[in-house]
Amino acid sequence: MNQSLDYGPLAELIGTWRGDKGMDIAPEPDGTEENPYYETITFTPVGDVTNAESQTLVALHYLQVVQRKSNDQVFHHQTGYWMWDAASNTVMQSLTIPRGVCVLAGGSWNGERDEEGRVKIEVIARLGDEDWGVVQSPFMRDNARTGEFTHHLRVGNGRLSYSETTWVDIYDRLFEHKDANELVRVD
Repeated sequence: MNQSLDYGPLAELIGTWRGDKGMDIAPEPDGTEENPYYETITFTPVGDVTNAESQTLVALHYLQVVQRKSNDQVFHHQTGYWMWDAASNTVMQSLTIPRGVCVLAGGSWNGERDEEGRVKIEVIARLGDEDWGVVQSPFMRDNARTGEFTHHLRVGNGRLSYSETTWVDIYDRLFEHKDANELVRVD
């Protein structure tokens, strides 16, 4: 990693994290399904990226692999980037999941920390928002439309905790799909 780059609030994320306290609350045709899970998330520095010769971002690539505790099967595989724009105090998360859904979420960061001194990061995206949006395949739009995505992270002291909510219009209802976990740095 280039030590001279300012990764801002993302610096604490760099490395490999594992956690086994995850809970996925997902929609089912006749109600709700709860899936305890474990996962590994790896954040790798990309370095700086210049856009239109006037914006400089630093970026981390990440890979998240989530497995059900009940059968060890991977049920969520996600990749993307976390980006920091120090000039505007903006944090961005771009993500893609192999269901035909992509998200670009964003938020401001002005040094926020929790009561334990951990960095607090919050990003949001909404369908139709011209700044922070959701793109999905025609099938997903028509059968499991994502309307909003929020992601809250707390990272520091060797711990990473997160909660995320995806509002999905599925099975003729609006469902608040939630995931949360606490992970520890292993590398």
